[in-house]
Amino acid sequence: MSQFDILHTVENNFAKSNPNYLKSMFGTTDVMPLWIADMDFEIAKPIQEALQKLVTRNIYAYEFNTGDVFKAISDWNYKRHQLQLNPKSFVQVSGVLTGIGVLIRDLSEKGDGIMVQTPVYHQFFKVIESAGRKVVSNKLKVVDGYYQMDFEDMERKLKTLNIKVILLCNPHNPVGRVWTKEELQKLVAIANTYNVTIISDEIHSDIVYSKSQFNSIASLENSENHIAVIGSPAKTFGMQSISNGYLYIQNEKIHKQVKSTVGSLYLDHGSIHSANATIAAYTKGEEWLNDLLAYLEKTINWITDFVEREIPQIILYKPEGTYQIWLDFSKLNLSDDALKHLVVNQAKLALTPGDWFEGSHTQFMRLNFASPLEKIQQAFYQLKKAVDDGVDCSFNEGEQANNCCSC
Repeated sequence: MSQFDILHTVENNFAKSNPNYLKSMFGTTDVMPLWIADMDFEIAKPIQEALQKLVTRNIYAYEFNTGDVFKAISDWNYKRHQLQLNPKSFVQVSGVLTGIGVLIRDLSEKGDGIMVQTPVYHQFFKVIESAGRKVVSNKLKVVDGYYQMDFEDMERKLKTLNIKVILLCNPHNPVGRVWTKEELQKLVAIANTYNVTIISDEIHSDIVYSKSQFNSIASLENSENHIAVIGSPAKTFGMQSISNGYLYIQNEKIHKQVKSTVGSLYLDHGSIHSANATIAAYTKGEEWLNDLLAYLEKTINWITDFVEREIPQIILYKPEGTYQIWLDFSKLNLSDDALKHLVVNQAKLALTPGDWFEGSHTQFMRLNFASPLEKIQQAFYQLKKAVDDGVDCSFNEGEQANNCCSC
């Protein structure tokens, strides 16, 4: 049995299973929560030991360790991705979204456009709009069942709209693409032509599967004026509630400006628990991560085979990276409300609604599969039964109910 087969039950207040959240989001608590992008696995033993050492010390005076953190991140990326990073080019922030929020404010003015490639991580919209900037959607296109960047639309909007930043997600959440070097190099060339800065959210950079290769924006030619949000161990090592974020800024002028902004707000004072856990993760966590990736890839393959064989009405976009799967339910020919009823009330699954990632994606949902395989299998057995049964007669949507219900 793998360490990842164990379903741990611990006293907690995790957001994904919080009754108040489930009730407000899904209208019920009787669901399997597979919506928030975190893991159900115990963190690696070296991280546990680093935290336990701090806990048992029982003294928590001021303590800073960013130099060792930056070196650990740099060494990890060189070993893992052949990516050479200068430890002096990092800026520590309290979290990835905090860092993106600071960057948007330092690199643009109120009213400026920030381009995102939709459907995309829903918090991007909040961090842009709360800064008084405008979201400009560069929709991804599906070609032969495969998501691709729409460079023609991108360039047309960069020519005609006041856009200062492209906020990239790589690997992409929720569609699971790991952008190729060729795609990224073309993106950089276009951004340079129009004097636009790329902020590349690379928090999932280590969750990449065997047939794909991660490429950081920082590794590309002519990318010195662009910024990578890289080095947070949150997704890689299951440290969402205890990890800082790290900005990698090669341009000295931008680095100085951002570092000054972050320092003025005291956002660079991360806890020693986060620092020591990060160092332990990047210096001693590789074996655990390799085992995790092998386990997750086995889960992906099981899901893909099951859906294609048992629920072919559902279109699945097999992820190249992240531990999310993007599902298209449109071939079921259900109304949006009927689909929600089928998934939530009949299959009893809490999945992330597709319209969070872009308003028109009401027939899509994202499923987090970073759980024991047996749990994920049970989720898909429940989904298959609900699809096979059709929308039940408890669903009431006026005339629509007659179209969806056999009675």
